[in-house]
Amino acid sequence: MRQRRMGTSGLSVSRLALGTMTWGRTTDEESAREQLRTFLDAGGNLVDTAHGYSDGASEEIIGRLIEDDVQREDLVICTKSGISRRSGNRVVDTSRHSLLSQLDTSLERLGTDHVDLWLVHTWSDEAPLTETLSALEWAVNTGRARYVGVSNFSGWQVARAMSLLEQARVPLVANEVEYSLTNRSAEPDLLAAAQALGFGLLPWSPLGRGVLTGKYRNGIPTDSRAASRDFPRFTARYLDDRSTGIVEALAIAAKGLEVSPTEVALAWVRDRPGVVSPVVGARTTAQLRTSLASESLELPDELVAALDEISA
Repeated sequence: MRQRRMGTSGLSVSRLALGTMTWGRTTDEESAREQLRTFLDAGGNLVDTAHGYSDGASEEIIGRLIEDDVQREDLVICTKSGISRRSGNRVVDTSRHSLLSQLDTSLERLGTDHVDLWLVHTWSDEAPLTETLSALEWAVNTGRARYVGVSNFSGWQVARAMSLLEQARVPLVANEVEYSLTNRSAEPDLLAAAQALGFGLLPWSPLGRGVLTGKYRNGIPTDSRAASRDFPRFTARYLDDRSTGIVEALAIAAKGLEVSPTEVALAWVRDRPGVVSPVVGARTTAQLRTSLASESLELPDELVAALDEISA
């Protein structure tokens, strides 16, 4: 798998990242082990997790796999802090106290003294931005994080964060946001900002929360996220007429190229300006292999233009 620089930084990562949001919830440890091994064998290195994923089980599984199955130096670990769940409710806290406490917990779960990339999981108006960013500065200066960034920040938010961090000589290198053919809200400001300011975009849900795989063309499979008790509303917003048109266009394109719709959708988002590495999650290793097959696919310009038009 080819690698890319994270924006203008020196951090080099695979141009697909392995997402672990479901590890410890709908993906058991044995399946996670098989997925990680498959990903590494394909040349991948960027593994994405978060303090709040599966109430910490995702990070714990990664930590055990590092201890037993893979070498720490083979992984570029990205984790995020700022979102947790208490009594089943989503809690956002980007205060310095909460962020640093969560980072220390993440390091303990992962069994490592540092993460390669640490992100603030979401924007919040409840804590001053300068306070939030002081946690990133401290993490870099103490060696707990090699690089830092943000997640789910808009163009102006990430630009403001970058300008404040520059005063501390700490570069902001990444912004992880939802981006796919079904959700192009990152355009145009984030793509332009990434290119102008030098941070990299990490698209999450690059397959439109599973819709772009084509699995929902004939209804809702019983083993899908749309039917899951854990993610009851995760996919519903994309089960509409607009998404149906995009999926049908993907199916036609995939048939003509003799590949899967998954490969076409991933290749499209992978090669957007400013994008470094789409984050792909999979329920099974077979699904992951399909995503990894996109590495060898380069879309014709005419097809890209057609997909741009139908998903606009």
